[in-house]
Amino acid sequence: MTELACRKCKFINLNSDVCKNCGSTELTKEWYGYLVVIDPEKSIIAKRLAIKIPGKYALKVG
Repeated sequence: MTELACRKCKFINLNSDVCKNCGSTELTKEWYGYLVVIDPEKSIIAKRLAIKIPGKYALKVG
């Protein structure tokens, strides 16, 4: 199972060549730390990071 982070939106994708969040093909194995957003409507952190879709996001993408 390969986890790749999108360089544009930082969404972490499993076994995919295209980001399931934004459709970008700029995915990388080099990412550090992650944030899991369950309910973006109620999350203060998700609002600050402009996350609108639930999922796993990288904190830093290399």
